[in-house]
Amino acid sequence: MSSTVPEEKRKLPIAWLVIGGALGAIGLAVAIKVLGWETVVQEGRRIWGMIFSTLTGAGPVVFFSAMAVLPVAGMPMSPFALSAGPLFGERLGTVTVIALGLAAITFNLTLTYWLARRWLRPLLARVVERLGYRLPVVESGDATDLIVLLRVTPGPPFFVQNYLLGLAEVPFGRYLVISCAVQWSFNVAFMLFGDALSQGHGKLAMISLGLFMALVAGTHLVRKHMGGKKAAS
Repeated sequence: MSSTVPEEKRKLPIAWLVIGGALGAIGLAVAIKVLGWETVVQEGRRIWGMIFSTLTGAGPVVFFSAMAVLPVAGMPMSPFALSAGPLFGERLGTVTVIALGLAAITFNLTLTYWLARRWLRPLLARVVERLGYRLPVVESGDATDLIVLLRVTPGPPFFVQNYLLGLAEVPFGRYLVISCAVQWSFNVAFMLFGDALSQGHGKLAMISLGLFMALVAGTHLVRKHMGGKKAAS
């Protein structure tokens, strides 16, 4: 019997992944409220391990679609970036893998922003208010500083940054350009590093690691500069 039918069944439509990611985001917000952050993090790590082990064998269509959508519900982006090269670099080529990875990141940045700004805003607003906070209100002139500061500050998870910026209703164009500049840079370094290690290219692995360290240092300098500017004003 031909193996094409099982192969097709494994290819989940992007629409279903989008719906699943949105439902996951809602479930995550409710779980944090009911169970608490620590419990959700521990359980999330266990579930994430199970899901990721399944995705790695599902083929590039499912893998990169999941990379585009599942971080909506809190799944980290870096394991996808580190695994993309080892899984598909030899089959698709490094340039294609990076292009697909960047497309997935861009789609995720766009989706989470509009989920927070429009489609999930009433639910997220209630969750924020019940946690004792108010929705962020940002003047247009301060939007760029907020976007940059969130993107270069370690701590807030990737999806939390996206939701906060969507809730703050920062201009979408600025949000996407700055977010892509930061996230593309780091994730290209991750994808090159993972691909180089899998193919035994030690020199490229060291270059990728050096790029990552330079990006970390650069974001530290930007954060320090912005902190000094805010203190002076």
